Amino acid sequence: MTTLDAKLDRVLGAKTGRALESALGLVSVGDLLRHYPRRYAERGELTAIAGLEIGEHATVLAQVERVSKRTMKSRRGTIVEARITDGHRSLTCTFFNQAWRERELLPGRRGMFAGKVTAYRNQLQLAHPEYQLFESDHEDVGAAAEEFAAALIPVYPAAQGLPSWSIARCVRQVLDVWDGTDDPLPAELRDRMGLADLESALRKIHRPQHFRDVAAAQQRLKWDEALAVQLALARLRDAALAHPAPVCPRRDDGVLAAFDKRIPFELTRGQQEIGEQIAADLATAHPMNRLVQGEVGSGKTVVALRAMLQVVDAGRQAAMLAPTEVLAAQHARSLRELLGDLAMAGELGGADNATRVTLLTGSLTAAQRRKALLEAASGEAGIVVGTHALIQDRVSFADLGLVVVDEQHRFGVEQRDALRARGGDDVSPHVLVMTATPIPRTVAMTVYGDLETSALRELPSGRSPISTSVVPVAEKPAWLDRAWARIHEEVAAGHQVYVVCPRIGDDEDNGGRGRKKAAKSAVDDSDGGGEEPPPEDGADRRPPLAVLEVAEQLATGPLRGLRLGVLHGRLAADDKDAVMRAFAAGELDVLVATTVVEVGVNVPNATMMVIMDADRFGVSQLHQLRGRVGRGSAPGLCLLVTEAVAGTTTRERLEAVASTTDGFELARLDLELRREGDILGAAQSGRKSGLKMLSLLRDEDVIAQAREEAARLVAEDPQLRHHPGLARMVAEVVDAERAEYLEKT
Repeated sequence: MTTLDAKLDRVLGAKTGRALESALGLVSVGDLLRHYPRRYAERGELTAIAGLEIGEHATVLAQVERVSKRTMKSRRGTIVEARITDGHRSLTCTFFNQAWRERELLPGRRGMFAGKVTAYRNQLQLAHPEYQLFESDHEDVGAAAEEFAAALIPVYPAAQGLPSWSIARCVRQVLDVWDGTDDPLPAELRDRMGLADLESALRKIHRPQHFRDVAAAQQRLKWDEALAVQLALARLRDAALAHPAPVCPRRDDGVLAAFDKRIPFELTRGQQEIGEQIAADLATAHPMNRLVQGEVGSGKTVVALRAMLQVVDAGRQAAMLAPTEVLAAQHARSLRELLGDLAMAGELGGADNATRVTLLTGSLTAAQRRKALLEAASGEAGIVVGTHALIQDRVSFADLGLVVVDEQHRFGVEQRDALRARGGDDVSPHVLVMTATPIPRTVAMTVYGDLETSALRELPSGRSPISTSVVPVAEKPAWLDRAWARIHEEVAAGHQVYVVCPRIGDDEDNGGRGRKKAAKSAVDDSDGGGEEPPPEDGADRRPPLAVLEVAEQLATGPLRGLRLGVLHGRLAADDKDAVMRAFAAGELDVLVATTVVEVGVNVPNATMMVIMDADRFGVSQLHQLRGRVGRGSAPGLCLLVTEAVAGTTTRERLEAVASTTDGFELARLDLELRREGDILGAAQSGRKSGLKMLSLLRDEDVIAQAREEAARLVAEDPQLRHHPGLARMVAEVVDAERAEYLEKT
């Protein structure tokens, strides 16, 4: 019997089994059959070359346009270059010292070409691609290329040395001997939803005759994934009802009421509405689990402070967890400034009903740390702000009622869960999560389970507009010169500027001289290209630009004469704080930094940001970064410097960031480009995602239906004892590690 659990080395042979495991992590028949095609090519159509991503391993169906051979100038040997086209755009296939390719790659021939996409002199290329040519558009291609004979050709996610057609051949061999499988979905549910059986879906997804076969198979496989996730979440929600939470009703005569009377600005409608929701949550015996998402500067901190004060009024404590010491220290300062004498409990001049805000980070002196620990343990501190130091075993709270996590995506789930456990054995503290990275509703509905989500869509008055432009240095090097000149203009007008780089530099990685050359090239646009393209497969990209090298080049080059500061995560906490204070005080003109400035840093006089190697950052990260400017009365400017080639997905992503400042729209775009590969914790657990077919943006109806079915099934059978097939399906898609991730999140 060849089952889904059968090992591939037994079915396909040891050599092929090892190749599939090492390249793609596929071990069993089930692994291979759930390695779904990325798309389908039709025999008569060519693949669009525009939009290919530099660095990806792509497979394209294209036609040879022309082929040439020449002798290399700088070293011995020849280069064969074949231009392949989709009819609109071309791609160069480069072969070193393989002259015979010229006789094979004849103009007009079509085939599948697979390799790593690179760029050379602003042109897309495949270095040493693998390919398989068709005999004719109208002839059978024979047994050796049977996978191309069908009307639809499956194109699989591939790897170096394992092209799509090799994977297709393995799938065909497995399907020929596979004995099928029992269906985990109840027949009644399949009939009601009009779903295909599992065996049929798995066969048709790999060997469809028509696109309607693909659609039917995809619908069934999406349902499996959606239902598995929703069953896991439904079981977690059911179990969570057993955990009580501290009841923290709102008081009319407490520190919150006093704060509301003296708040120096008017709350936005969103802040008021979400504040009412949180107040109601805190007053119940069920743990609040609420996610507040909002644009940079939308006022999330005030929402969190009002929630913490309601908990303090109930005689309990609140803990606020920040991702960096810089942000933790800034939060503590901001909270104290907002509260004034209401944060001066036990101090001269403190209000009668005041509380205390205590900062606890890993860089405190021994004496400062002892004092902070005592204030937390005794209950003297109503609000404790810190980094991961808050969740160490030595830290204890007198009565922790609320945990506020800022920028939740920057913490591991184990860290967040450990802090939540500080509420004691009897109760679970309420949890409020804040993020400036907007999340599409379908993602929140799927990933966050029982978290209620609230969105702050409007910005407080007084925020200035931010304009964003892409600086394509490979095509328009003069634009970078203009960027440096613009920095001088901003400084001359009395403003300040950020320059952001992806890495720190120095001993962070090897090859310092190469990095310094890259930094110099990026700063002064010197031409580092040789006369021949690099002969390596894939022609690896240069290392990301580093703060230390770029700062040095700027100080002695285009920004000479300006006051430059450097900020990165390897600096000591006191040094980081000193740099930020100097920048905030206007003692520095330009701050060259890593993404340590991504969240929370507030310098209203900073009006411009230049992001070097912008293509190395994600959409949400770019949006976060540019939120550091335009925080005062002057408009903000953000420049995205990139060598990305026009027409690639990378450039499209940057152009999209430049086109809108709506973070919620960008979040949808980010998900479309990134897919949902890490939403079940794969990024934190190091494992591949269990979601391969389900799209959280396009399959909202499936997710909603699966949520209803999961709630019904778990209500009737919480442990799924009467549905063993469903229990196995949940374990396959959401294993114990992912279930724990979902629960802790």
